[in-house]
Amino acid sequence: MAEKRDYYDILGVGKDASDDDLKKAFRSLARKHHPDKNPDDPEAEQLFKEVQEAYAVLSNPEQRRTYDMFGHDSPGGSPFGPGGFEGVNINLDDLFSGGFESIFSSMFGGGGRSRGRRGHDILIRHTVSLEQIFEEAEIEFEAEISAECDTCGGTGAKNSDDIETCQTCNGNGQITQQARVGPFVQQIVSDCPHCRGDGQIISNPCNDCDGSGAMPKEQKIRISIPTGAADGTRLRMRGKGEPIRGGQSGDLFIQIETEPHPWFERDGPDLIMALPLGYPEMVLGTEIELPHIDGKPLKIEVPPASRPSETIIIHRRGMPYRRGRGRGDVTILLKLHVPNKITKAMKTSLNSLKGDFGLPLDEIEDAVRREAQDRRG
Repeated sequence: MAEKRDYYDILGVGKDASDDDLKKAFRSLARKHHPDKNPDDPEAEQLFKEVQEAYAVLSNPEQRRTYDMFGHDSPGGSPFGPGGFEGVNINLDDLFSGGFESIFSSMFGGGGRSRGRRGHDILIRHTVSLEQIFEEAEIEFEAEISAECDTCGGTGAKNSDDIETCQTCNGNGQITQQARVGPFVQQIVSDCPHCRGDGQIISNPCNDCDGSGAMPKEQKIRISIPTGAADGTRLRMRGKGEPIRGGQSGDLFIQIETEPHPWFERDGPDLIMALPLGYPEMVLGTEIELPHIDGKPLKIEVPPASRPSETIIIHRRGMPYRRGRGRGDVTILLKLHVPNKITKAMKTSLNSLKGDFGLPLDEIEDAVRREAQDRRG
């Protein structure tokens, strides 16, 4: 197991750092490594947790004094309990607004405030073409997603008189309990079991949405496709997901899926295709033009004496790179086209060409050996 890093080193501050220094360092590093800014990057996620853990300890005066004296081997073990630090739910809005401070203070018995309820995130898949990805197109489509109920205006009740404040949590939607973790007392905030975190009780729910305050609707969605977006890329629209009574709507994720191209396969920024050619074109060489994703013809120059399975590479005519400038390449695999039906006239012509183009049977073994040597380099 790797040795645990020093908390001050993680935040990039000295041991004499002030509270403001710690706060600035935490904000900067947490934004840099936040999972929303680094999707599918396990290393960034781990760094984000390390930064959270370091700040959680050093921002608490008592824990900081203990850490300065004993380091990671403090008496009583980890202040986070036997399971260790698992990270807390901090979004980018918290990092900009400063809402993370109360989250960390509640971990050591401080008074935390309610973070509020949040609706579920919604994922929809939409198919786009290679041309649309290349052009960074702005597209608009319709999809049925959850939205605020028009009948009750999102309240979930038939009328305002049917909404009462929950007496269990006094309308807060959450209750606070204390639990001992090792030598420390931790406050645990959870949803109120009576109102299920809503803070309100609805005595007469809306008939159309059954009291949820939301119902599916056909909506127009407009997105811009990022440069060189890969298949499976997810775009986030904050607050466009499932609405929830008395809380914040979830996020809407649009997953981009690439529709099959008539002849191209994609490998990152590179495009790959097969080009069938007749034997005369292989021997004599030829020039082919195909329509291309960038709107300009793709000119393929096949040199004389080409062989099946050889490749031709056209540089910088592939897809744009996701980061930085430039484009990938187009790789063309040559394949020999053989007619499905051969007429008598064709057989006669082929037999007459055997002397010039055929390979005598007694030379096949030598040819096989030469082919193997060429293949192995």
